[in-house]
Amino acid sequence: MGYRTVSGISTGEYEDRRSQFIGQLCHADTEEEALAFIAKVRSENRKARHNVYAYILRDGNISRYTDDGEPSGTAGVPVLEILRHEGLVDVCIVVTRYFGGILLGTGGLVRAYTQAAKLAVESAAVMDMQQCSEMDITCDYTYYGILQGVFTEYAVKTVSSDFADAVRLVLLCPEERAADFTAAVTETTNGRVTATVKRSVYADMNS
Repeated sequence: MGYRTVSGISTGEYEDRRSQFIGQLCHADTEEEALAFIAKVRSENRKARHNVYAYILRDGNISRYTDDGEPSGTAGVPVLEILRHEGLVDVCIVVTRYFGGILLGTGGLVRAYTQAAKLAVESAAVMDMQQCSEMDITCDYTYYGILQGVFTEYAVKTVSSDFADAVRLVLLCPEERAADFTAAVTETTNGRVTATVKRSVYADMNS
């Protein structure tokens, strides 16, 4: 089972009646990472009226949010729902509001926080993580050339390569195709080369 997350930090800004809403989205593997990001954003925006946040973590199936002083249900929930709608996990988002002096009403707040969160997600580098087998291959240069077609057919991704007296590769292959891939490597090289599975990992195979 795969999942969607993001890399790095992305931002989105929205303005309504002079109130500025700044959404910042980041990757977070743990609650400690999420809380550290929230603290960092708050520290950088001490003059802001509100720093609304939400985060969703795979480990423990955790989701948290806060309205941070906004009327209940007008800020944290809409921001969290954007993450859920996009199917994102292991992410944390903070939407900072600088008050412009004009009240927006509950409907206006929901729209503004939703839009700022949506813009931050739209600018994010989204990763579609797949469960993969990480494997090692060592071969001579002749077999390396022969195996290029197999690598392409099974959509493997090269993690690292070392071209010295022999070719040493660390590859990722979608787990559901790993058994067929290792068999194809053996068959294509008449048993001279084997792909050794080391571990199961999640990886973005599209990057």
